[in-house]
Amino acid sequence: MEPTAFPQDLVQAQRDWIRTYEALAHPGLPRNTVLRRRLLELSTQIWWHPFFTTSTGRAPASRLELRRLARERGQRTARAS
Repeated sequence: MEPTAFPQDLVQAQRDWIRTYEALAHPGLPRNTVLRRRLLELSTQIWWHPFFTTSTGRAPASRLELRRLARERGQRTARAS
């Protein structure tokens, strides 16, 4: 797929979703309910983002590309810290 210019708020929401999902993967954390609610909020925000009503956003691979880009940017940020 060709590189897509995703809106920054959409990429940030996907990065937050990934971090929240990873935090839920650690059993025994005291804030599970808060994390699950946050994951639902982010899922809704991502799913209904206006970008996905555009011709570029309707492409089946656009959601996959968004996740790949968010992971990539998250890894770059982690390495820079």
